[in-house]
Amino acid sequence: MILRLALGSLIARALTVGMTILAIALSVALFLGVEKVRTGAKASFADTISGTDLIVGARSGSVQLLLYSVFRIGNATNNLTWDSYNAIAARPEIDWIVPISLGDSHRQFRVMGTTTAFFERYKYRAGQSLAVTDGAVMEDIFDAVIGADVAATLGYSIDDPIVVAHGLASFVEHKNQPFRVSGILEKTGTPVDRTVIVSLEAIEAIHVDWQSGAAIPGQSTPADVIRQMQLEPKAVTAALIGVKSRLQVFGLQRSINEYAQEPLLAILPGVALQELWQIVGIAETALIAVSGMVVVTALIGMMATIFSSLNERRREMAIFRAMGARPRVILGLLVIEAAVMAAIGAVLGLGLLYLGLLVVQPVIDSAFGLWLPIERPSLRELWVLLGVVAAGAIVSMVPALRAYRMSLADGMMVRI
Repeated sequence: MILRLALGSLIARALTVGMTILAIALSVALFLGVEKVRTGAKASFADTISGTDLIVGARSGSVQLLLYSVFRIGNATNNLTWDSYNAIAARPEIDWIVPISLGDSHRQFRVMGTTTAFFERYKYRAGQSLAVTDGAVMEDIFDAVIGADVAATLGYSIDDPIVVAHGLASFVEHKNQPFRVSGILEKTGTPVDRTVIVSLEAIEAIHVDWQSGAAIPGQSTPADVIRQMQLEPKAVTAALIGVKSRLQVFGLQRSINEYAQEPLLAILPGVALQELWQIVGIAETALIAVSGMVVVTALIGMMATIFSSLNERRREMAIFRAMGARPRVILGLLVIEAAVMAAIGAVLGLGLLYLGLLVVQPVIDSAFGLWLPIERPSLRELWVLLGVVAAGAIVSMVPALRAYRMSLADGMMVRI
């Protein structure tokens, strides 16, 4: 009976109630959206690399090594010499090792030198392997495999030429040694999508006519001559390592960190990721707090709306009292109205969230490599929705108690 009265009252005030519900829906969608982005970012970062036991590079910070070697963010403070790389590769604990050489770019996309083993050993999203959708991996020294975002952004296809620039923000290009697109990788949602991959020998080849970071004036070695050279690198940026047994990981890590020939650092990707989340934890908490305050503001707005309508509804309350309704019925009526508004707003907010995900998911994935899965609501999200409904009922108690007292006073008033 009370529920039917509450619904009728809400329908009678459709405009005001609709605006209140919309405010709650938008605030809930914002809060859940922030939560989706937060969990999606963590999952995307965690899924960027899997199956790699250690990452080795020059001694710096573990987070810095992880960022520049896996996420292509920032630069290495130093390189890992080729002699040290070979010494590590020869250790009996090593099952496989893949070198990575960074430093050059192509139209703001990072260029990475590596071996063909990278396409076999690099895993993402719980063990998925890289796949070439068109063409093939590098066969010639001047072949390049490009990520899906590179191909889509620059409009490249197989056999298109690529000229690599020296450094990350340099206008000096290796025009004398252009590359050819030999393959385009399948979309992965990882930094690989925004990477131009060439061989280690290719990195050496484009720097044959360079010395001390600058081109040698008037010198241009033909590509055929370069192909005949012994292009062994002097150093690499980092290396991805897989061990034969997980029990050997910590011992190998300690040995590399204590390497006498040069200062090196070996990190476990998962541990470094945890350190990264600890660093950004304050900003993450602040973002959640701000979105939570938006929900609180919407609920306070609902309470203010109920307050403002009390004087207008005194006649309605008096009629209920004349029909025999007790003051607690009036109190229950307003609480139920608020709970219904909060529930509709929460469900509508969830719907807006998923509608928004349908629209922005491909955009965010393409622009930031951040995958936001469209899944059924998690238990945490359901608790948030339930909390919004409960909070709506609680904040309505203040105007409901006022209405209770008003209806009681009106019932005891002697009218002449």
